[in-house]
Amino acid sequence: MAAPAQPKKIVAPTVSQINAEFVTQVSSGESGVIEDIYEKEIVKSSQYLENYLWMNYSPEVSSKAYLMSICCMVNEKFRENVPAWEIFKKKPDHFPFFFKHILKAALAETDGEFSLHEQTVLLLFLDHCFNSLEVDLIRSQVQQLISLPMWMGLQPARLELELKKTPKLRKFWNLIKKNDEKMDPEAREQAYQERRFLSQLIQKFISVLKSVPLSEPVTMDKVHYCERFIELMIDLEALLPTRRWFNTILDDSHLLVHCYLSNLVRREEDGHLFSQLLDMLKFYTGFEINDQTGNALTENEMTTIHYDRITSLQRAAFAHFPELYDFALSNVAEVDTRESLVKFFGPLSSNTLHQVASYLCLLPTLPKNEDTTFDKEFLLELLVSRHERRISQIQQLNQMPLYPTEKIIWDENIVPTEYYSGEGCLALPKLNLQFLTLHDYLLRNFNLFRLESTYEIRQDIEDSVSRMKPWQSEYGGVVFGGWARMAQPIVAFTVVEVAKPNIGENWPTRVRADVTINLNVRDHIKDEWEGLRKHDVCFLITVRPTKPYGTKFDRRRPFIEQVGLVYVRGCEIQGMLDDKGRVIEDGPEPRPNLRGESRTFRVFLDPNQYQQDMTNTIQNGAEDVYETFNIIMRRKPKENNFKAVLETIRNLMNTDCVVPDWLHDIILGYGDPSSAHYSKMPNQIATLDFNDTFLSIEHLKASFPGHNVKVTVEDPALQIPPFRITFPVRSGKGKKRKDADVEDEDTEEAKTLTVEPHVIPNRGPYPYNQPKRNTIQFTHTQIEAIRAGMQPGLTMVVGPPGTGKTDVAVQIISNIYHNFPEQRTLIVTHSNQALNQLFEKIMALDIDERHLLRLGHGEEELETEKDFSRYGRVNYVLARRIELLEEVKRLQKSLGVPGDASYTCETAGYFFLYQVMSRWEEYISKVKNKGSTLPDVTEVSTFFPFHEYFANAPQPIFKGRSYEEDMEIAEGCFRHIKKIFTQLEEFRASELLRSGLDRSKYLLVKEAKIIAMTCTHAALKRHDLVKLGFKYDNILMEEAAQILEIETFIPLLLQNPQDGFSRLKRWIMIGDHHQLPPVIKNMAFQKYSNMEQSLFTRFVRVGVPTVDLDAQGRARASLCNLYNWRYKNLGNLPHVQLLPEFSTANAGLLYDFQLINVEDFQGVGESEPNPYFYQNLGEAEYVVALFMYMCLLGYPADKISILTTYNGQKHLIRDIINRRCGNNPLIGRPNKVTTVDRFQGQQNDYILLSLVRTRAVGHLRDVRRLVVAMSRARLGLYIFARVSLFQNCFELTPAFSQLTARPLHLHIIPTEPFPTARKNGERPSHEVQIIKNMPQMANFVYNMYMHLIQTTHHYHQTLLQLPPAMVEEGEEVQNQETELETEEEAMTVQADIIPSPTETSCRQETPAFQTDTTPSETGATSTPEAIPALSETTPTVAGAVSAPAEANTPQDATSAPEETK
Repeated sequence: MAAPAQPKKIVAPTVSQINAEFVTQVSSGESGVIEDIYEKEIVKSSQYLENYLWMNYSPEVSSKAYLMSICCMVNEKFRENVPAWEIFKKKPDHFPFFFKHILKAALAETDGEFSLHEQTVLLLFLDHCFNSLEVDLIRSQVQQLISLPMWMGLQPARLELELKKTPKLRKFWNLIKKNDEKMDPEAREQAYQERRFLSQLIQKFISVLKSVPLSEPVTMDKVHYCERFIELMIDLEALLPTRRWFNTILDDSHLLVHCYLSNLVRREEDGHLFSQLLDMLKFYTGFEINDQTGNALTENEMTTIHYDRITSLQRAAFAHFPELYDFALSNVAEVDTRESLVKFFGPLSSNTLHQVASYLCLLPTLPKNEDTTFDKEFLLELLVSRHERRISQIQQLNQMPLYPTEKIIWDENIVPTEYYSGEGCLALPKLNLQFLTLHDYLLRNFNLFRLESTYEIRQDIEDSVSRMKPWQSEYGGVVFGGWARMAQPIVAFTVVEVAKPNIGENWPTRVRADVTINLNVRDHIKDEWEGLRKHDVCFLITVRPTKPYGTKFDRRRPFIEQVGLVYVRGCEIQGMLDDKGRVIEDGPEPRPNLRGESRTFRVFLDPNQYQQDMTNTIQNGAEDVYETFNIIMRRKPKENNFKAVLETIRNLMNTDCVVPDWLHDIILGYGDPSSAHYSKMPNQIATLDFNDTFLSIEHLKASFPGHNVKVTVEDPALQIPPFRITFPVRSGKGKKRKDADVEDEDTEEAKTLTVEPHVIPNRGPYPYNQPKRNTIQFTHTQIEAIRAGMQPGLTMVVGPPGTGKTDVAVQIISNIYHNFPEQRTLIVTHSNQALNQLFEKIMALDIDERHLLRLGHGEEELETEKDFSRYGRVNYVLARRIELLEEVKRLQKSLGVPGDASYTCETAGYFFLYQVMSRWEEYISKVKNKGSTLPDVTEVSTFFPFHEYFANAPQPIFKGRSYEEDMEIAEGCFRHIKKIFTQLEEFRASELLRSGLDRSKYLLVKEAKIIAMTCTHAALKRHDLVKLGFKYDNILMEEAAQILEIETFIPLLLQNPQDGFSRLKRWIMIGDHHQLPPVIKNMAFQKYSNMEQSLFTRFVRVGVPTVDLDAQGRARASLCNLYNWRYKNLGNLPHVQLLPEFSTANAGLLYDFQLINVEDFQGVGESEPNPYFYQNLGEAEYVVALFMYMCLLGYPADKISILTTYNGQKHLIRDIINRRCGNNPLIGRPNKVTTVDRFQGQQNDYILLSLVRTRAVGHLRDVRRLVVAMSRARLGLYIFARVSLFQNCFELTPAFSQLTARPLHLHIIPTEPFPTARKNGERPSHEVQIIKNMPQMANFVYNMYMHLIQTTHHYHQTLLQLPPAMVEEGEEVQNQETELETEEEAMTVQADIIPSPTETSCRQETPAFQTDTTPSETGATSTPEAIPALSETTPTVAGAVSAPAEANTPQDATSAPEETK
């Protein structure tokens, strides 16, 4: 295709940049093309916005289709979660004009140029703008709509009232008026339009809403418009910058009253989502916050506001409305309920109600002798809803059941199905950049966490119940035709206790029930049921099936009606009952053996839910839910911790959340984002001991480029680490200096570091006394991260792949430990694997292991002989105590002191005080410096009292070279002895505390200095930790960008505040927001609610300063280039260029990375046997063929991992490996076959990657997934994909432009063995072969394998060295050969190596293991006829589409080139 012509001054997109042929015509400047594209909806072209629409946009060409096309493309980008504003930032000139046109179009009449559907698209676009306030370009436009001048839209009386409330505002208002007078008329008119935009939009919405009929058919466009509008209102109310002035406008428009009285709310089906959104809007309009100051309001302040409203209404009634005297004179509590307000105001006429409302400045004054235009229903609702008593948010939360019920579980608006497209809007909270208050922050997270858990619970219930196959029996009851591992029919259910409510509450304190089931199942499943522990969550389910016995369940049809599910209630296990009906407690003693199959569990029901159900039964005559349950379902323990986390969040909301002052505003997303950086903290520390961070003085100087380093000692021999560095500390509030010279001096001073080398005191004469040292030469950015981590404040470290994040984290921990020995550090990570890696590195540094503690269940996986769990540490302390007491015994013996000083830690302490210290003091008095003359060197050794004790140390202890040296050795020996007694003093508590539990608690609260846990453990155990009095000063979070927002926040609050303040001093977060976010299973929560946004990512978006590590040491430089464009100047460490493994080429392969194009195999590209279960047979076979080729060359199989972007493809590749080579000793299995998402945080030398998709780019369009995929390989990356699809995706361009610069066919060097001496990038001496497609590669590998077996046989024959005449022995040997061959053949058949075309064409129906022919007959191995063709052996997975028809002719598969045979 010819390159398109260029419009004026604009470079047209090239053919390779534009993937839709239709769009190519666009750039040729044909008129009407945009209209055509817009009409035909070809707006999914991935580069249409960037390469054409916005590039060519100007006021002259602006049209409706142009405007709508841009909005559609931006909305689509938000839907797919890819950056949308980048192109506008690059070319911002016309954006203000474009934005004004959007505003105009949003207010246009619906029967005019813009349809309601199109205006819904515009509303969504505006919503995205309001939610992107961090983008300067957007903010500059949006601010004009939501600043104080928008109060022009208020009715005059209301405006006056608001200005009277806050006198400061009147001053601003007068200033605005003055500025307006100075404007020219056109600009003023434009400004007025913008200020009134939201008021007019609300009026337009009300007119649309009123046009919805009550029962006649309604167009869904109207419904969707109303839903999107309410969504926009919620988003404006839920952000402080937009809410501040808008909330008054919204209140003045009485939007909520109009909505609640509308026909749409009354339409049960169409209005369901609208009603839910309306409840959310009502919640936010009445949110407990002061709109102007942004401060959270307490319950007392909210009550005061409520009383003020009621009393002002009473005053109005008393002064002007005699018919309301009774109301005016009643006390507030008597008249502030909805019922009493309706009783008082209901009988009044519409005109009177209007007058009351206008007196309160709610409506304009009613002119004399005129009737009101408002309905009485509206006027009454306006007054009642405004003045009725509201239940406080925290009360609502405390009354909320924590377990989901059937009403929530299957409500698509709240818990959408797995396949949420992102098109519609939902009644879900969103996590954006900012939150109103900490309560709002916790509440949104609480709701989302609850609903995400609900989604997983729904999947489990549907799976278990459908496996049990509930059918209706002949007599109308329930019969179960199947069975489920995780569910059992209930034999009996009884509520055994309903405890009295606490004072001030109306729900019982606890409700307990007994559930009896019959465990007539396999032993291991029975053990699982009997193994249910205290606090495990189960679900009680009622099914009443209507389908007769034998009906098949169809997973595609609605679940509830098929199984007849009626109720779902949650419960928490207290324990199993023994024969006498007592709960069997969890504990170390063995559980009693119970006879029979019947088991009864005592469970706690949710008291709130029970109270609601009972109220419903009594008041409405509904049936008692608790008499109907017939199934109990359990869940996997790992996925079942949602209730504990929800309780933790709820407890946090009920306590005064004390977040450190320096963090409070940043967490909510306000104020100066850099205010918590160490340079702005008031308690910055000037001098820090960097311990073993630096390897030499040169390393130190290189670590502070641009700084002047002053060393306190001149002698280079003494300039050795460890170093103490004094930094110039500048307070943020300095006096303004006008003298330039002084400023220069100041900057010079600010660049000067004072470095003081110091010597670590001698720790004793034994080799193990020498401290462990860091050996890593940190880069200057790593040093900056370590420095920031040691200072108080918030430190954010962005660590791209391979940049040594863990090493930096460990060094920070070590330095804090040595600088602040009294402080305690909490380490939190996302996964147990990351925690274990950290721990293994911490142990290599100079940290006393008695100060390390690991909480949670992952400590079993630590690859060390030491146990760092709580009980492991208790055992360590007890064992260490015995060792140390033995040492005391030896010391006592060496000093000749009688008695038993080593009996306990206490007696040892006395022994130290009276025997050891006295001897040491006497010794010091003899050898210390007397006057001007130095004592004799020999005296140090002669008078030393502990010679006998140190007899087992390397001799001689004293060198006798100088007095100072020997004195330091003597003091080191004493330090060694003193440390024994210091430790025994610490271990003394373990003698006093007898139980393991008490000892472990003591260790946690007092002894441990470095405590590690996963974020999930922190969320689960917060209550227990706070109760114990757990304290810590510093938090370090690894993998911070993979931790859910709420799970990052909870660890900040694992301790009680001291005197109302948090003692937290440092918060170090290390992560990489350019890699994949936390895993959210439900797409709706992930995309719509932005639940996948980690706190780390939000902080980066808000603008919190980060330290970006900028040198990677994992991958070849060429591989690093595939992803380093995503980071700020990411370079390579020197060893990446220097080490042989990085400079040597990959044997047998011409390139170190290659993108290999895979076309359809037998007419099929991607397939989708189940929804979203994508597979691509051609790619799967190709990947496995390359893996086998590499293994046959000699690559170790465990150095190769196969990754793919979809689960379906993962299963397909695993199946193919099982068929082709899994059990073949010549090839083996790759290290891992998994998805890119699962492989995050891991690496391997060689990665083979299958991208699967051939129709649409799919979720690889998320650049974060691309970065992870490209950065897993150290030495070789080979990607199999449909090149034409991926190279046109705008977001992936930086990587794919490099990949497509190399040939798109696989280039191999079959005769080059592994390992090779060839340098990377050199031309090979062996012949290069180009593989055109997958069948050719499969064929080639087959021939190569055959050749290898043949050479093995020849080798065996040569070894045997048979004389030709010895026929009998020859026959015997031939039998041996055949036997050997049969083994080989069995392997080959099992491996299913793909046959060559000639063999395929003359296949015979022979059994797979037939070995009739011998090598002497055929001159080759006996396998060919036995091996099925490629297409026959292709596995199908989970309903995968089976392979295409057989390749029965030579033409079906491309034969290997001649030279390879």
